[in-house]
Amino acid sequence: MSTLNDTRPAAEGRLAHLPEPTVAKAPAEPTAPAVSFRPARPSAEALAALRNVSWYRRPRWRRLCALIAVGVLLAVMTGEQGSGADLLFSLRTTFTGAALWAWTAAAVVLWAVAEFGAAARRAVASGARAAAAPLARIRPALDSRPRLRVALVVAGLAAAVLLPLLFDRSTNQVLVDWVGIYILLALGLNVVIGWAGLLDLGFVAFFAIGSYSTAFWSGQLPVKPPFELNPFLSIPVAMVTCLLAGILLGAPTLRLRGDYLAIVTLGFHEIIYLIAKNAESVTGGSLGVFGIPHFSVDLGPLQYRWGLDPLDYLWLLIGLITGLVLIFRKLVRSKIGRTWEAIREDEVAAAAHGVDTVKYKLMAFAIGASTSGVAGAVYASKVGFINPENFPLLYSVLVLAYVIFGGMGSIRGVLLGAALLAYLPHGLKDVVDQKDRFMYLGALLVVMMIYRPQGLLPARRRRRTVPAREAS
Repeated sequence: MSTLNDTRPAAEGRLAHLPEPTVAKAPAEPTAPAVSFRPARPSAEALAALRNVSWYRRPRWRRLCALIAVGVLLAVMTGEQGSGADLLFSLRTTFTGAALWAWTAAAVVLWAVAEFGAAARRAVASGARAAAAPLARIRPALDSRPRLRVALVVAGLAAAVLLPLLFDRSTNQVLVDWVGIYILLALGLNVVIGWAGLLDLGFVAFFAIGSYSTAFWSGQLPVKPPFELNPFLSIPVAMVTCLLAGILLGAPTLRLRGDYLAIVTLGFHEIIYLIAKNAESVTGGSLGVFGIPHFSVDLGPLQYRWGLDPLDYLWLLIGLITGLVLIFRKLVRSKIGRTWEAIREDEVAAAAHGVDTVKYKLMAFAIGASTSGVAGAVYASKVGFINPENFPLLYSVLVLAYVIFGGMGSIRGVLLGAALLAYLPHGLKDVVDQKDRFMYLGALLVVMMIYRPQGLLPARRRRRTVPAREAS
């Protein structure tokens, strides 16, 4: 053991003089140059070029193209009628005549004045402000004097009641069948799309339900009711029927949004239309329903019966519209109206703050549907005959256009837009062929959406937000 211990230092000394083993090193990888993700600052010339093609110049040329397209459309509408012997006769005469150039030049002039006529726009704006200055001074006076405001409202209602006495029978007929009925429909749809922000493309389906409900309770359908009601009492019954229909439609579908909800409401309209057309044992089918009685009031000594004179129904519509406007004004200023506004602006944020969005959307859907039921009851009693062709999908689109044209969310705008556009096709009857009247309506809507997308009399919030969205 001692011998081994004595030889260990000597061995370690000999190992210490040996050279250390060398290890071959791998060649170093070439290092990549540093990459900077910061964009290079453009030069002054590049910035100037970008300003010349910046975003605020692009909508200008889109508006020019849209107006030229409207001019071409108007040239086609006012051109020669087609011929069965020559299918291209109308297009050939339109695109080779002077009318096309005249309409196109008018569209370009309108675009140039609207885009570059700054002095003209300032003059028009200053004139509008000067004309509105007295109104701006009157409004604070009206706010401080409620009696004066009530007196002006009463004077306006008196004028609305007395002015139809100066019109002929055909004008009053149009005011009832088109203007008054469509104002009721537009007021109801404004609750749905203007306040709650729900895109409903099948709103006229509730109009049909209200009409057939009136026919049912008056005993004119193949299916007889348990008891018949006075036609005047069918108005609240039609309201309740449409309200229940709105709840049945909205309860399973109002969790959808946007285009999906629009498709569902569109399908609902088609379902109602096909049931009314094919269920002959229930609705009378394509032949329709005849003999729906006029409204009547029998309260002891107070007896009155609406007849064929449209004035009776016009005054009834004025009373119904006035009552609905007063109710909706109170409603939109209440907690429910503020909740609808919150859902319309940002549904996710409203739900995050504890708002039951489905409940309030269902409420808006039901209230709008019940208003459409009132219109359906009045229409069925006034006309005395209904069939499925009285409720096409086009009418839903027209009511939606009236609401957008007047100003979504604004009661005054909806009243004005529905009154103007509903009367426009009949106002053009002496100068425009019947088949082309709605084309002029479409051209007017295109121009309106180009230069005033917020509508004629928009709500205050929409008046502020729409120009801001266009500028962003």
